[in-house]
Amino acid sequence: MKPTFYYGGHYRDLALQVKDYLNDQADFLSIETVRSTRTAGDALEGMIADVFNDFLGDFCQEYSRDFSRRAMADLAFIDSENFYTIVDVKTHREGTEFNMPNLTSVERISRFYESKTNVFSLLMVKYKVESLQVVVTDVKFAPIEFLDWSCLTIGALGWGQIQIKNSNNIQIVHGYSRKQWMLHLCDLLMNIFYPGEILKIEGRVGRFEQVRQFWLDQPDT
Repeated sequence: MKPTFYYGGHYRDLALQVKDYLNDQADFLSIETVRSTRTAGDALEGMIADVFNDFLGDFCQEYSRDFSRRAMADLAFIDSENFYTIVDVKTHREGTEFNMPNLTSVERISRFYESKTNVFSLLMVKYKVESLQVVVTDVKFAPIEFLDWSCLTIGALGWGQIQIKNSNNIQIVHGYSRKQWMLHLCDLLMNIFYPGEILKIEGRVGRFEQVRQFWLDQPDT
C-alpha cells in the first residue's frame, strides 16, 4: 500500500497552501534582521511549524514539531493511513551563492526506509526580500523519492550525504517508485561514489607514505 496523501497528489495542494499563507503574513523582518538569511529562514520555519498541522487537516492524526537541530526532521506527522512522515524544512533566499543543502545521510535514509510506513519529505521554501517584505516565490513539498536524481548529488561526509545540487533547480517526479529510487541510490554509491572515495584514500595513503619516509631519513635533533 502506498500513502494516499502523496500518491494521490494531496501534498501538492499543501505546498500551495503554505506559499499563500506565508505571503499573507505581515512584515516580520526589521532593519536589523533583514540582512540575515539565518534569521529569515528560522522565522519562516517557525511560521510553517505553527500551521502545518492545520493544512494537513483530516490526513493528520498525530503531529510533532519538537526536534533538535541534529535530527532528521523539523516536523513529523502520522497520517490517517498510519504512515509516519518526517519533514525536513529548508529555505532558500534568491541571490545567495551557497545553495547545496544537505538532506540526510545515505545510511540514515537506508535504515529509515527499512519500514514501508516511513516517509522522509522535503519542504523547500524559496523566497526573496523586497524592502522588509519576504516574498515567497515557490514552495516544493515531496517525499525524497519523488526528487529526480538529476538535481541530487552525494557529498563526501560520513557514509555519504544526499545533497541538492542547486536549490534553484529542484525537479519532482510525481508518483516515482521508492524501490527504483533506492536502487538508483545503491548503484550510485557502489559504482561511482565509493570507488571514487577509495581512489582518494589510496592517494592520501601514498602521500603520507612519502611523508613518513621523509621523516625516517631525517636526523633526530
